[in-house]
Amino acid sequence: MKTSREIALLAALAADEKKATDIIVQEVREAIAVCDYFVIATGAIDRQVDAICEAIEEKLRLEADVKPIGREGYGQLTWVLLDYGDVIVHVFQPEQRDFYRIESLWNDVPVVDLLEAGITHPEYSDRISRFLAGQDDSEDAVEAASTGDGDTANGDAN
Repeated sequence: MKTSREIALLAALAADEKKATDIIVQEVREAIAVCDYFVIATGAIDRQVDAICEAIEEKLRLEADVKPIGREGYGQLTWVLLDYGDVIVHVFQPEQRDFYRIESLWNDVPVVDLLEAGITHPEYSDRISRFLAGQDDSEDAVEAASTGDGDTANGDAN
């Protein structure tokens, strides 16, 4: 049986294999009680978000023998959430990723080195590069997330 860390890293690798950008794995277990890891990634358009999510589900089913216990956001494909219990995967389109900035909400948690997953050349936007360098303004991120319209990942609760 795979650990939650191994599952998170497999999800990150599957996202990378589908050319996701801004991949981050955060160890959130000390900050929130609902899971151990967040995997956050970006797909350029709805078709890429769908392909990334399908690849993650397939890799985790085949290599870790796990299936998501919850899936949200497949209607619009602007923010898809895959809930694996101890690992929650978020795949965004760029506009939603930039608006919600969920990686900044827990900016004091450890970020897992993607080399552990075999990802050697991840692609990062300027904002995520600054975040990873510790220069992101988390207060702006919290304000942006709190001024949202209160919808779920894509506006269609399941």
